[in-house]
Amino acid sequence: MTRRHPHVVNSDELEQQTFEQGRHQIQFRQLGAPAGSTQLGGSVIEIAPGKISYPFHYHCANEEALFILAGSGTARIGDQRIAVRAGDWIAFPIGPDTAHQMINDSTEPLRYLAISTAHKCEVVGYPDSNKIGASGGTSFTNRWIRQINKSGDTMGYWDGEPDAQ
Repeated sequence: MTRRHPHVVNSDELEQQTFEQGRHQIQFRQLGAPAGSTQLGGSVIEIAPGKISYPFHYHCANEEALFILAGSGTARIGDQRIAVRAGDWIAFPIGPDTAHQMINDSTEPLRYLAISTAHKCEVVGYPDSNKIGASGGTSFTNRWIRQINKSGDTMGYWDGEPDAQ
């Protein structure tokens, strides 16, 4: 397909991807990187009725926001559950107070535009499973490191260093 411009894409020109694991079911088309974005990420995401998005999580580096395009559902933000519908803008600043997850508890698909900063080094907390994920690299697909551990598993700064004995 011939592109109109390297920085212009239409969502119907992009491959739809799917993540499925139990009740988690996300269909999405990434917009940012295919259009040449390096500091902003963007995706159109759809969640089927009765399904949920990614695990409940918060970011330590990347801020996210959602704009609901169609449907309705529930935004789980921190300890609250907020009804959302088409036309709503939802901000997820960094930190544990804005841990978040989208829930489609309606009978129609929930479709939204997800926008985020695209810092390649990130730490993500998962309160429901008590995990911490850390990653860094030149891109989200070319990571130097990606580690997910249970929160609390830790070592001392000098542990295992050969010249620290």
